[in-house]
Amino acid sequence: MARKSSIPAIPKSVDLALLILRVGLALLMIPHGYNKLMSLLSGDMGFADPIGLGEAPSKFLTIFAELICSILVFLGLLTRPALLVLIFNMLVITFIVHANDGFQKQEHALLFLIPYISLFLLGPGKFSLDYKYLKKYL
Repeated sequence: MARKSSIPAIPKSVDLALLILRVGLALLMIPHGYNKLMSLLSGDMGFADPIGLGEAPSKFLTIFAELICSILVFLGLLTRPALLVLIFNMLVITFIVHANDGFQKQEHALLFLIPYISLFLLGPGKFSLDYKYLKKYL
């Protein structure tokens, strides 16, 4: 006799909400990374060095986070690892880059950080490539 699962079914509206959150956050962050990439490609290597890696590595890592990881979040592919990178990026921006600038400057990064953490905890939802191809790992 098969046992019924004690875990209630998650309504489709939750998966739809996760899709909207993932796609919305990605579409808002991708232009930040794209602008930094265009700046890099035009020869501008200047950038902040908040954790002592050097300006160029910091710029490359920020582009990776804001552009590549945001594309992964958009697709729902390797969502949690991509979110870890984005969460770290937002923590650095909030608490190192803008540490002495007050809440006005920190607020923008916090407005990304909080939903990134929430999405990390909830997962990408059923409308994601993770669910389609990697569901046994979710």
